[in-house]
Amino acid sequence: MSRRRSPRKPPEPFHVDERWAISYMDMITVLFCLFVVLYAMSSVDQNRFEKLRNSLATGFGTTVTQKIDTATGTVVPPDQASKDTEGFSSLALATKEVERLTALKEQMTARLDAKGLTKDVQFTIDQRGLTVRLVGSQTFFSPDSSALTPRAVSVLDAITPVIVPTPLHVSVEGHAANLITGYPSVWELSSERATKVLRVMVERDNLPGARIGATGYGSSRPANTGTSDADYEQNRRVDVVVLSDQSEQVRALITEALKARAGQK
Repeated sequence: MSRRRSPRKPPEPFHVDERWAISYMDMITVLFCLFVVLYAMSSVDQNRFEKLRNSLATGFGTTVTQKIDTATGTVVPPDQASKDTEGFSSLALATKEVERLTALKEQMTARLDAKGLTKDVQFTIDQRGLTVRLVGSQTFFSPDSSALTPRAVSVLDAITPVIVPTPLHVSVEGHAANLITGYPSVWELSSERATKVLRVMVERDNLPGARIGATGYGSSRPANTGTSDADYEQNRRVDVVVLSDQSEQVRALITEALKARAGQK
């Protein structure tokens, strides 16, 4: 006897009022995804983050540090930075340069003082560098002559050995009083005086010739404009300028660095 199949139940009719369930499920799905993303963002892998930060910093040429940089000033361009000065501001470099030039001055002063020659030399530190001024024709030169006196040679013997170990260049600058001279002009007189000083520094005291030059300014750059004998003595001089090797931007701040240094004393 065959088994009779039960008739299928007719499908239940779709109720319009249940369509909200589809929208509700979509909203729940979107919220779930949102919370998953938020959770992922809040759980940062610190190790991977550090590697990414260090990699980006290296790419931009920066050394990663745990310290906050609060320095002010102008950063030295990469082509002007060295291993000893990288990262310094221009003012900091100017201060460092003043300290270096001051140290040279103090070494020279000590050597001159040991020979009793300190009063014959004047020192100036400015944007150009350290100027050692040999003033007075009676002390360093015979009147209307470029011949160096023994005292002038002793002064050069004292200051030159301080310059030799440094990489700095030197400009020897001759000056003359605006008076009648046996030379064709004061230009020749001042140039010869500068050259005589240069030769002593190179040939006697072993300053490399590639690092020194001589110039004669005649009477075009007087120390003063007076007309007394004392004024003329000040204008008969040779300046030995130890030139700063810093950038123009740094040298422009040397005066400010000098003022700051003076204020600290």
